[in-house]
Amino acid sequence: MNGFKTAEDMLSPSPSLAVIIVNYGTAELALAAAASVLEQAVLPPALHLHIVDNASPGDDAQTIEKEITARGWQDRVTLWAETVNHGFGRGNNLVLCALSDQPTSPDYVLLLNPDAILEQSALATMAALLDARPDVVGVGAGISTPDGRPVTAAFRFPSVLGEFESAASFGPVSRILHKHRIPLSPDHPEGPVDWVSGAAVLFRFTSLQQIGFFDPGFFLYFEEVDLMRRLRERGDVIWYLPSARVRHVEGAATGVKPGTKRRKPAYWFRSWSLYHRRAGTFPRALAAATAHVSGITLNLLQASLRRVESVHPRYYLRDFVIGVFPALLWARQAFND
Repeated sequence: MNGFKTAEDMLSPSPSLAVIIVNYGTAELALAAAASVLEQAVLPPALHLHIVDNASPGDDAQTIEKEITARGWQDRVTLWAETVNHGFGRGNNLVLCALSDQPTSPDYVLLLNPDAILEQSALATMAALLDARPDVVGVGAGISTPDGRPVTAAFRFPSVLGEFESAASFGPVSRILHKHRIPLSPDHPEGPVDWVSGAAVLFRFTSLQQIGFFDPGFFLYFEEVDLMRRLRERGDVIWYLPSARVRHVEGAATGVKPGTKRRKPAYWFRSWSLYHRRAGTFPRALAAATAHVSGITLNLLQASLRRVESVHPRYYLRDFVIGVFPALLWARQAFND
C-alpha cells in the first residue's frame, strides 16, 4: 500500500472545496468547464463553484446567469459579473480574498481555465493526493488537446539558459541545453516539479492565503509561474499528477495559441519583465532578456540560411526589445525592494 486514498475514500469526511473559473468572452466554454466540475464521478458535498465574468464583450454574463438558473445550479454556483476586466490573477483574487474573509475558508481551491474540461474523477484524484501528502500544496493535472494528444503541463522555472533555448528553438541548441528547457516533456512522470499549467491546478487554500494570493501586478501570463515560485521559495512542493486528466483548448480566450504567428500582446512583454523582476536581481533579469534576444536572433539567422520560416511571429524581436528592456531599466531600483 502506498498510503494514498482512493478518489471515493477522499470524500469521507470531505474537505470544503472552492472552484474558480475566470471568463472573458468564452461563455459557452466556461459553462462546459463548470459542468465538467459538477458532473464529476465523486463530488464533494461542500463544493462551491465561482464564475468570474471579467467584463466580457457581448452578453456573456447574462448568458451564464441564465444557464445557472436553467441548469439548477443556483446552490452550487455563484456568478461574479464584473464591470472591469481584471485579468486572470486579479480575477481569481476577487474570489480568493472574499473566501479569506469568511469565518470558515475552504480547505482546497481549484483554479480552472474556462477552456478546460475535467475528465471523470480528475478533481477527486487531485484532492486525494493533497490529503495523502501534507508537504504538497499544489497539484497540477495532465493536459491533453481536445482530440486526446498529451501536451506539456509541467515546467522548470525560467532561467538565463532556458530563455536562450526557448527563443532559439533550434534543434542542436535544444539538445545541448535540454536540462535547462523550461517545458518538460508531455510524458513527464508524476512527481514534484517547479510549476504546473494553470489550466487546472488544485491548491491548499491556506498556502495561497499565506503568500497573499496572486501578485496584482500581473494582468495575464506568468502570474501562475510567479505564484508557484513564491510557494517553492518557502519550501513547498508542487506536484504534477498526469493521472488526473484535463482536456484543454489553449488560447481560446486570448487568441494567443501555440504554433500561431499572431503577435504577442503588449501585456505579455510586461508580464515577462515583471516576472523576472520579481524572481531575482537586476543583472540576472537583464541577462535573461539578453539571452532571449540572442536566441531570437539565432533563430532568425538559421531560418534565413535554411530558407525556412522562423517559429516567431513577425516583429517579435522588435516587440521584445521595446516591450521588455525599457520596463526592466525603468524598474531597476525596485529589484531589491
